[in-house]
Amino acid sequence: MSENGAYVLLEDGSRFDGLACGAAGHAVGEVVFTTGMSGYQESVSDPSFAGQLITFTYPHIGNYGVSGAAMESERVWARGAIMREACDNEDAPSAEGGWLAWLTDCGVPAITGVDTRALVRHIRQAGSMRGGVFPESVTAGQAMELIEAEPPMSGRDLAREVTPGQVSEIGDGDGPLIALLDTGVKGSIVRNLLERGARVRLHPCTSATEELLEGDPDAVLLCNGPGDPAALPYVVETVRGLLGRTPVWGICLGHQMLCRALGLETFKLPFGHRGANHPVKDLETGRVEITSQNHGFAVLGPGGQRLIDHDEPVRWQTDHGAAALTHVNLYDRTVEGLELIDIPGGSVQYHPEAGPGPHDSVHLFDRFLARIAAAGQARNAAGGEGQLNAVPGTGGS
Repeated sequence: MSENGAYVLLEDGSRFDGLACGAAGHAVGEVVFTTGMSGYQESVSDPSFAGQLITFTYPHIGNYGVSGAAMESERVWARGAIMREACDNEDAPSAEGGWLAWLTDCGVPAITGVDTRALVRHIRQAGSMRGGVFPESVTAGQAMELIEAEPPMSGRDLAREVTPGQVSEIGDGDGPLIALLDTGVKGSIVRNLLERGARVRLHPCTSATEELLEGDPDAVLLCNGPGDPAALPYVVETVRGLLGRTPVWGICLGHQMLCRALGLETFKLPFGHRGANHPVKDLETGRVEITSQNHGFAVLGPGGQRLIDHDEPVRWQTDHGAAALTHVNLYDRTVEGLELIDIPGGSVQYHPEAGPGPHDSVHLFDRFLARIAAAGQARNAAGGEGQLNAVPGTGGS
């Protein structure tokens, strides 16, 4: 590990000192924090962290090394890592290398020795903001110029940066075909579908409605991804064209895209939900599940409410019929899921696949596949043409 000094600088002038580690140089982006106690490699390789520097609230990062199996995509997307005490251990049974050596190989600047508790408390009070990690050879004035040149996250389309360049299909057999609109999918989502016998066809986020419907998929999945959902009107238009023609399920950014296609609005959270300990109440079962989350925006509730007051399945009237609230965040009462009433579809704001995190909600993949099968049976009974009507419990929740 380098003994060279380094520092974190935020756009409001707040500074936090430490020691450089990882790749040489600086990194600039939105500074956010995640509360997971493990899964540091999964986090930095999650495309939803594109354009961001991750502050890890857990003090020891790097304890068990890195491995190929822990990757959520083919590369690192986070621009930097901010840690209290980083280490380069690789003595865990699954380790294939050390964390800091791997960050260096991946070209990711990082900093250790930071008072991450103070940094996180500041972000919680002031909100996520632009900032960067800089070696001490970069003056504060130079660093601030670099920060101010970085576009803010609001209004930013990062999906185009993480989406694949062409269509690809994974899986075989005669299982259901899921067309996935890839705005930055995590590998764990695809793996969960494949493990359940599904075939997955991944489409670039710029794909049109008819391209997604080629080959008559059994459903369309809208996945996670980075950036501002309000900056993706082309995705919203594609999703709007899918509604009523095939079941549509959304996860994270996909939840926001589905809601915007229904005519609902999104807003930027002060400091987002990122971590593996977020309690969410399922309003259908009454169960509280501990969930993995990674998003900076949320969906407004009925009447434009940012927070949901009661644990009741309240309804919206949307551009495509009624929708019912299915899940609510017990930390801040934000919308965490909805189900479409008149057509097959639904979504959740959190990550049922975890990767990293608890597996309380992984059963939603089973429910999703069971419900698209029910929707397919309903469509076949109706002759396979025209508007899809909802069947009981066909929502993605």
